Amino acid sequence: MEIEAHDDDLDAVGALGDPVRRALYRFVVGQGRDVGREEAATAAGIGRTLAAFHLDKLVEAGLLEQGFRRLTGRTGPGSGRPAKVYRRGAGERAVSLPPRDYRTMALILAEAVETLGGEEQAEAAARRAGERLAADAVPDADLSALLARRGYEPYEEDGRIRLRNCPFHVLADDRPLLVCSMNLALCQGLLSASGTGERAVLDPRPGECCVVFSPGPSGGGASNGDGAFHEGDASKSNEN
Repeated sequence: MEIEAHDDDLDAVGALGDPVRRALYRFVVGQGRDVGREEAATAAGIGRTLAAFHLDKLVEAGLLEQGFRRLTGRTGPGSGRPAKVYRRGAGERAVSLPPRDYRTMALILAEAVETLGGEEQAEAAARRAGERLAADAVPDADLSALLARRGYEPYEEDGRIRLRNCPFHVLADDRPLLVCSMNLALCQGLLSASGTGERAVLDPRPGECCVVFSPGPSGGGASNGDGAFHEGDASKSNEN
């Protein structure tokens, strides 16, 4: 881990030290779409001017990105000027004191698994890990709470639970077939031990985790219909 990069990450995370700024950040990234200043201010219970100040500070820190879009839905003359909108930044920030570099080691291990042909063993290990996570969870915790604690950022859509964030994005981007299959197995293990009545399937969407939870018996499967996981599935979910 380069010291300069680590310092940049520290500065970025430090921007979230203000509780108002942290609340604005969580609201924006939790929407999965462009958010205007007025909407963000209302959600945080503060004035629009103060919200604009904090949102721009988050942009300066690289935690949010900004753009311009008409929020009225109207076009043409009289539709007004485009408003400034905000969305989650594309970068990733990691802070560890003292500095640690788990990412490089994880990438090395993933390469070793593929080189040795250990994909099935890796999926089995991931499934067992999911079972342990479920067993260690707070009693009666619902599925969304379990997923939120693991960083998946779950949300409901059409009776399904989708995951806005992939906690393994860097690895999935480098080794999509291996990592996304392991992620699915981990989620299946979590379900088998928690008895939620859901099932984990693959349904990739750009910028999100490729795993989706649908009503039905716990089990695996890919949404492409042939029971196999294809590299194209992972590439869809890794698009930003």
